[in-house]
Amino acid sequence: MEVLSVSVDSMFVHKMWVDYELSKMVTSGAIPFPMISDAGGKVGQVYGVYDPEGGVDVRGRFLIDPDGIIQGYEVLAPPVGRNVAETLRQLQAFQLVRESKGAKATPSGWRPGKDVLSPGEDLVGNVWKAWRVPMAFD
Repeated sequence: MEVLSVSVDSMFVHKMWVDYELSKMVTSGAIPFPMISDAGGKVGQVYGVYDPEGGVDVRGRFLIDPDGIIQGYEVLAPPVGRNVAETLRQLQAFQLVRESKGAKATPSGWRPGKDVLSPGEDLVGNVWKAWRVPMAFD
């Protein structure tokens, strides 16, 4: 797994963010991922998150497999925070499914070590029998 941070900000703005924000959130004191400057928003344009009027990339995350295929993505408006734990859970789920060559599937809310599903005709219409996750509206 590799994590990259990409923004239209310069390396100097990244440095300020690391020194005055990230350093207060990460206990190791080290930057846990490379930060890439996308001056002009070319990378953001490719992924559809560049806002040319504002000259910024809208916050997004893309889960890209080793073959370069986007397996999942999320784009949020700036006022809404992201859930890093959910991103890690999804990465682990995608890795498990990939390692099993599609012989395993992870249902909603799956966590490492929990039961997985075996895709096939027998599972259609029967997921509820194999997996029950409490819902907020239950």
